[in-house]
Amino acid sequence: MKILLIHADYMRYEAKSKTRVAEEVEEGQREGEFKEALVAFIAVEEGDGDDPLRAAKLAAEEIEDVYKKVGAERIVVYPYAHLSSSLSSPKTATIVLKGIEAELAKKGYEVMRAPFGWYKSFEIRCKGHPLSELSRGVIVGEEKEKVSKALKAEKKLRSKWYVLHDGKLIPADEFDFSPFPSLKIFYEYETSGTRLMNREPPHIRLMKEHELVDYEPGSDPGNLRWYPKGNLIKKLLEEHVTNILLDYGAMQVETPIMYSLDHPQLRSYLDRFPARQYIVKSEDREYFLRFAACFGQYLMKHDMTISYKNLPLKLYELTHYSFRREQRGELAGLKRLRTFTMPDMHTLCRDMEQAKEEFINQYKLSMRWMSDLELEYDVAMRLVKDFYHENEDFIKQLAELVDKPILVELWDKRFFYFVMKFEFSVNDALNKAATLSTVQVDVENTKRFDIKYIDEDGEAKYPVMLHASISGGIDRNLYALLEVQGMRAQRGEKPMLPLWLSPVQVRIVPVAKDHLEYCEKLLEDLEKEKIRADLDDEDRTLQRKIREAEKEWVPYIVVVGSKEIESGELSVRIRREKGRQVKLDKKSLVERIKQETEGKPFRRLPLPRKLSLRPKFR
Repeated sequence: MKILLIHADYMRYEAKSKTRVAEEVEEGQREGEFKEALVAFIAVEEGDGDDPLRAAKLAAEEIEDVYKKVGAERIVVYPYAHLSSSLSSPKTATIVLKGIEAELAKKGYEVMRAPFGWYKSFEIRCKGHPLSELSRGVIVGEEKEKVSKALKAEKKLRSKWYVLHDGKLIPADEFDFSPFPSLKIFYEYETSGTRLMNREPPHIRLMKEHELVDYEPGSDPGNLRWYPKGNLIKKLLEEHVTNILLDYGAMQVETPIMYSLDHPQLRSYLDRFPARQYIVKSEDREYFLRFAACFGQYLMKHDMTISYKNLPLKLYELTHYSFRREQRGELAGLKRLRTFTMPDMHTLCRDMEQAKEEFINQYKLSMRWMSDLELEYDVAMRLVKDFYHENEDFIKQLAELVDKPILVELWDKRFFYFVMKFEFSVNDALNKAATLSTVQVDVENTKRFDIKYIDEDGEAKYPVMLHASISGGIDRNLYALLEVQGMRAQRGEKPMLPLWLSPVQVRIVPVAKDHLEYCEKLLEDLEKEKIRADLDDEDRTLQRKIREAEKEWVPYIVVVGSKEIESGELSVRIRREKGRQVKLDKKSLVERIKQETEGKPFRRLPLPRKLSLRPKFR
C-alpha cells in the first residue's frame, strides 16, 4: 500500500459520477469539507489482498503516527489509485479502506472516508511545514520477517538536529536556511522520516533514453541490467575510486559474497547493522548475502598478525556485489537497489587520535571524489552527543574544510556500532537526498571479532576501525549525475556528463559521403590518442546528425566538410560552452581533451565505431 499524507488547512471534495466499480454510499458521503485535516491519499496494492484487515491495521498505525506528530484535528481517508501501478482488486481496496476508517474511528479519532470508485473533484491547501507532506508504505508481511535490532533501534532513534556554521552549533529549527536552499532540502528530507517515492525520479527516464541501465523483469526488483554505455561509466567509476584508494595505501582483497547465519560473531553483527538480508540455503544450512565487504575483511583481519608498525592498516574491496533487500516501495531506479556495487575500505587505527587523523584524510579523499564528478553536495555529521562535545574542535575542523554550513545530528546515546560518521549528500529533482561518500568511526567490532594488534610493549590491544566508502555506491553515483543533469536541462542549460565519463567524447559528422574517408582516418587518429570517438555514417541530413549528437549529450561534435579537409581546421561544437562553435586543428582538439581528462581512467568505446552498425537496446 502507498500512502501520501498531507497536513492541510482545508480539504474539500465532491463525488461527481460513478465508475463501474463504485461503492454505494449515502448522499452525505458524496461531498465534504474539512479544516485542519490530515488527508491520507491511499492506493491499495496487490500484496494487501493477502491479509486486508492486517493491511488496514498497519496503515491506520502509520496514519495515526503522523496525525499525532502534526497536531491535526481530523483525518480524511481518500482513495487515490494514481500512487501505484500494481493496484489490488476493487473488492480488496474497499475492504482495506473501510478497515482503515474503522481502525481510526475505534481509537476515537474524527475520520471521514471519501467514496471508492467515483470520479471526484477536490481542492486542498497544504500547510507547508517540514512534516506537511509525507509518504508511507505498508507491506503486510513486514513485521513477520526477521529484522535486525539495529533496524528496530533506527525506528526508535531519537536525536536533535543542528547546523554548524562559522564555528557555532545552532538548533536547526532556529537556523536561517534562506541563503542555503540545498541544505534546507537535505534537512527537510532527513527529518521527514520517509524514503518512499511519490513519483518517478527523472533519472529513470534518462538512464533508459540514453541506453545506460534498465529494469530486468526476469530478476528480483532492484536488480538491473547494464547496457554497454552504462557499463562503461560504471567501470570507469570503479577504476577511478580503486586507483585513488590504492594510491592512498589501501591493500585490495576479495572476499565471499555469502556467510553462515550460524557464525556467532557474524550473527551478532547482523543485529547491529540496519539492513534487511537476502537468505539462501545450501544443504541444511542458511546463509546471508553480504550487504558490504565488512564480514570478509573482519574475518581476514582476525587471522592476521598485526604490529603497531603496520597501523594505520587499510584493506579495500570493490564488492561485486552487495545485497540489501530494501522494501519494495523504497526501490527507485539507481538510487536505491537490492543489488549494488560498493567500494568498501576498512582502516585499523591504534587509537582514537590516529583514527581522527585518518578520518580527515578520508574526508579529503571524498571531497576530491565529489569534485571529480563535478557534483555539488551537502554535508551531515551524525554523532553521539558526548563524542561531539569531547571532540568539538575536530568536528569544526571538518566543517572548515568544506567551508559551508553542515548538518549535525546528535544522538543521546549510541544505537549502532559507530560513534560518528559523515555523509556527503546530493539532492535530486524530487527534493530528496541521497548519500554518496561516507566514513564511520567504529568502536565495537574489533572486540566482537577479536581483531588485535601488538603494541611497542608486546601487549595485544584492540584498534579503532574506520568504515569508508569515499564514493558510496557506484550505481548511486550515476543516479546523482543523471539527476543533477536532468535539473540542468529543466533550467534550459545543456546537460552533460564529465568528459572522462561521457560514453562518446567526440562525434565525427561528415557533411556528405565524399567526406567519409577523411573522417575514418580522423577517427583512427583520435582512437590512437585514447579518445572515445565515433562516426555518424548514417544517411541523414547534417542537421539531423547534429541533433542526434546533442540528444546523446556528446561533448565535442566535429563537423567535417570540404573546407575542413582543405584547411586542416575542424569545425567543433563544444557542449560545455553552450554549443559554441570553434575552429581547432586535430592537435589542439586532442590537447584540449587530454587536459580535461587528466588523472582520470580511460576505457575504449564499448560500441561499434560507426553508428550504422549499432543495434538498439530498447
